[in-house]
Amino acid sequence: MASFTLTDLASDTWLDAFDLAGADLGQGAGPAWSVSKRTLRGGRRDGVDLVRVDNGRVALAILPTRGMGIWKADDRGVGLGWKSPVVDGPVHPGFVNLADRGGLGWLDGFDELMVRCGLAHNGAPYAVEVPASADSPPRQVVHGLHGRIANIPAHHVSIHVEDAPPRAITVEGRVAESTLFLAQLELTTRITTVPGANRVVVRDAVTNLSDRPGTLQLLYHWNFGPPYLGEGSTFAAPIDTLVPRDPRAAEGLDRWPDFGPPEPGFAEQAYLCHLRGEGPEGRTLAMLQSPRKDRAIVLRFRRSELPCFTLWKNTGGLRDGYVAGLEPATNFPNPRPFEERRGRVVPVPPGATFTAETILEVLDTPEEVAAVAREIQAIQAREPPTIHPSPVEPFAPRET
Repeated sequence: MASFTLTDLASDTWLDAFDLAGADLGQGAGPAWSVSKRTLRGGRRDGVDLVRVDNGRVALAILPTRGMGIWKADDRGVGLGWKSPVVDGPVHPGFVNLADRGGLGWLDGFDELMVRCGLAHNGAPYAVEVPASADSPPRQVVHGLHGRIANIPAHHVSIHVEDAPPRAITVEGRVAESTLFLAQLELTTRITTVPGANRVVVRDAVTNLSDRPGTLQLLYHWNFGPPYLGEGSTFAAPIDTLVPRDPRAAEGLDRWPDFGPPEPGFAEQAYLCHLRGEGPEGRTLAMLQSPRKDRAIVLRFRRSELPCFTLWKNTGGLRDGYVAGLEPATNFPNPRPFEERRGRVVPVPPGATFTAETILEVLDTPEEVAAVAREIQAIQAREPPTIHPSPVEPFAPRET
């Protein structure tokens, strides 16, 4: 296997630019692939590292500076992400104040195809009252929306290419979310694709570096816009239980899997789900189908790792963020205290590692879309879903 280090703080290594192609490794046969790295300049993106992987079909733009998220991607030139109101991204974390606007500052940098939420917490903002001490008066500490990991630069980035077919290409990154007296967690991610393939595998390992027991929450915020999202697009997954997050989501329950056209002023709706799966690991999947059902995005994951799933519908105006979110997670995106009381945090003993994997598949023919639809239907056919008309415990706070 050929390996190349782009960033490594331990050895004081950092490359401003990098270029590699299959031909450089004597891999001339098969789909042409390439990996490159550059540092973006100007505006709020100044200083952001971008690693581009093109497998000859699917091309990815990975952001080591933003927690190893995937900024954009395309399948044979057709974009897979969405058009965020953050028009000058990717935004350097130095320009994101997570505590701003009552903990909503995270939104200032939100424009990725895939962004991780976590690691200490991953849901809505919440505040903790800190009692007075001999040195300070009582105060309130705000924990911001979706946590910190997406705004922490990686301290190690490397490229690995397998020598033997299928010659998998992997971008490895390590990101530390560690603070004195608080969480000491390190994410090691391996984002892998194969030349010519329609799949991208994101395999994450989160290690507790502390000598004390720890906990984590992790949510994968995969976000899609046109052409996969449009009037007539539909969502499909083998549903066990579905609950509207709040009264606003309950308003759209009669059409929860269906998407309408861009609607300026649309207020977001979210549905909290347990999916059905297969085998002891609960292998499952979710699909967003284009209006004509000739294209689709599929996410595959394991319920043993990611038991919770959120469907986010935010079909506002095209310039306001017309987007659908498919979000497998360890928990639901409620404030951490709510989730913790219901047992939805992952315990991580000292030195232990939690792993999770999501697989993105891009389908571009009606036959492929229909085949995955049948796969979902086969799992669902074993038992109909339970759909609640309003928020219920333990998924979400009940209506008051």
